[in-house]
Amino acid sequence: MIVVFGGNGQLGRELARAAVQRVTRMETLSHVEVDIANSFAVASVLSRIKPTLVVNAAAYTKVDLAETHVEDAQRANEIGPAVLARACADAQLPMVHVSTDYVFDGTKDRAYLETDSVCPINTYGRTKAAGEQAVRGKLKRHVIVRTAWVYSESGHNFLKTILRLAATRDELRVVADQRGTPTSACELAEAILRIAPRLASREVASQEPVWGTYHFTADGVTTWHGFASRIVAVQSPITGRNPRVTPITTADYPLPARRPANCELDCRLFARVFGFSGRHWTEGVDVMTKALVTSSHRTAHVS
Repeated sequence: MIVVFGGNGQLGRELARAAVQRVTRMETLSHVEVDIANSFAVASVLSRIKPTLVVNAAAYTKVDLAETHVEDAQRANEIGPAVLARACADAQLPMVHVSTDYVFDGTKDRAYLETDSVCPINTYGRTKAAGEQAVRGKLKRHVIVRTAWVYSESGHNFLKTILRLAATRDELRVVADQRGTPTSACELAEAILRIAPRLASREVASQEPVWGTYHFTADGVTTWHGFASRIVAVQSPITGRNPRVTPITTADYPLPARRPANCELDCRLFARVFGFSGRHWTEGVDVMTKALVTSSHRTAHVS
């Protein structure tokens, strides 16, 4: 049995969907059901469910709001993971903790390795880095999975925003000097469920050096402008909408939180240890874009 905290988020929903398809026993819990920073609530859940693996998909991910809602970000991204890690240690359970590319400052000219020093440049990144450190310090049997630029059919994300804007605007101005890898929450969920049996097996995992920090994203790299251009190109034949996608600089679009210029993660370690790699980012984006646009058109026609 796998228990997932953060069950109402993009990744939590995809984990639940994938678990049904794979006939994997799983219980997902939203923040409303369990606040991961509440040690009593967490311990009660683990005692009741008696899982073999815990997945922490809960996080405060509103990057700009985190600059002014610091305590909320700390509670979800730092205090919560610490509480979960301690509870897992007490219950002798392994945990997968999901983290982010934003723990890096983005100044490296190549893809980031797991061994590169973290240096976050915004509150979201700082709280996520602190959460990672808390997990490492309290729980030996952990796997931290850093990912980047996550999108899905649920929640708020860049892909859905671009589709919404493309339906009404003739020009989209998108930042072209930040690079990273758009990653489907569906594919990230698949990666976690693929490694779950190995992590939950006390006999196997205790004899293998699987614990530690890994990177997992789709393959390849692009910019936010490249990401948006791909979305617009895929939806255009279906909707008839073809707005211009104009490249701009980060300075042209100031936001409360600074963003790393380079968010590319080297994922070779995950592939080597667990035998699974993400497909090229364009494949996932194409599939999701077509699915969302087709569903939207079908709904519109039915209405």
